[in-house]
This record gives sequence, C-alpha cells and structure tokens, in this order.
Amino acid sequence: MKKLNVVIVYNKDASKILMCEREKEPYKGMLNLVGGKVEENETELESAYRELNEETGITNFDIKLTHLMNFQYIQKDMELEVFAGKLNKEIEVVEEINKLYWIDKNENFFNVNKFAGEGNIGHMLYQAQIHKDKIF
Repeated sequence: MKKLNVVIVYNKDASKILMCEREKEPYKGMLNLVGGKVEENETELESAYRELNEETGITNFDIKLTHLMNFQYIQKDMELEVFAGKLNKEIEVVEEINKLYWIDKNENFFNVNKFAGEGNIGHMLYQAQIHKDKIF
C-alpha cells in the first residue's frame, strides 16, 4: 500500500495554518497542506518531519508533531497519514516548489473550490481542534 502524509502546521499562537499552493495535479492551483510520500525504510513520523523540512525549512526543533489520523483509500491502495503540531517560535518558512501561505484558522477549509481534498482538509482541521490539548 502506498503511504502519503500531510502535516497541519499551526503558527506559534495557533491563529494560522500553513498551506501550499499546488503546482501540479491533482488539485493544481488549489491550497493544500504540506506533505509527501513515505519512503521505504523510514517511519511515518520520520517521513512527516522530512517532508515538512524539505517543503518549508521547518525542523523537529521548531515543532513537535502528533499523529492525528489516517485515511485509507482501499480502491487506490493508498493510505494518507495526518500529523499536526504548533510551532514553538516564529519562523520564516522557505518554499521548495509550492508557494506557501499562512491562512487564518477560521477560514472555511471545507470550500472545495479553494482547498484540495474534497473537504477532507476541513475535516482534518476540525479533528485537530477537538484534540488541540494533545497537539498543542
């Protein structure tokens, strides 16, 4: 089964969420959480930190990630792992390929015309808010 991850990154005061603008399909031009593929011989958590660092410059010294949930797509033979965390300091993010944006946490992340994932991002962020005491 192919494994992918996404990382919900809150800024230091948890008022904004880091998003990237997709440069390729699927969801080209839409906003998405940062993340990528889990490589062979790495744990899911190692992969989440690696992808986060590659795409944003954020390291494990800047944020503590918590495994929030998984989505399993049986017909696609794919699993999406969702991690979340809050920055422990203000940091300037570094774009790799996709443009990065800080989006207000009160944005409608269920808007399927703006955000990738057919509403899944809204669901992930709702779950992150429910469990914020464990994430923050």
